[in-house]
Amino acid sequence: MGVSPSPRPGDPAPDFTLPSTAGSDVTLSSFQGRSNVLLAFFPLAFTGVCTAELCDFSLEFDAFANVEATVFGISVDSVPTLNAFKKQHDITIDLLSDFKRRVSRQYGTLLEEPFFSARAYFMVDKQGILRWAHVEHELGHKRDNAELLAELRKLG
Repeated sequence: MGVSPSPRPGDPAPDFTLPSTAGSDVTLSSFQGRSNVLLAFFPLAFTGVCTAELCDFSLEFDAFANVEATVFGISVDSVPTLNAFKKQHDITIDLLSDFKRRVSRQYGTLLEEPFFSARAYFMVDKQGILRWAHVEHELGHKRDNAELLAELRKLG
């Protein structure tokens, strides 16, 4: 699916720094010792399934916080586009811009032909180890929050 293989559960999560809708850069390794992290790669802002997925994360923001998880949506959209998307749909999680597609390549999710990421989920524990991963085979599908929360609960 991607240029390189996705990291596998048990591997250290590939570190990165990306600009965010919070106004500052986010570095994955800065969450070590503080929070589990759910990286939710999505194809493009303002598309149906992506909008539903990110709105669902916002609706269940507290449920993710209760399992000590920080959720980031990641797409190849620019920060201004992500800010407009976040504002229009009242999205409460921070969105990260992988405009240069480096992180999508690092995680093996970049679809070269349309030049955006597949929908994919990577759970990173507080030690920075990847514990669960899922890449959707069809763009129109997404994981249920209940499934994601159950996996996060396993991280403790």
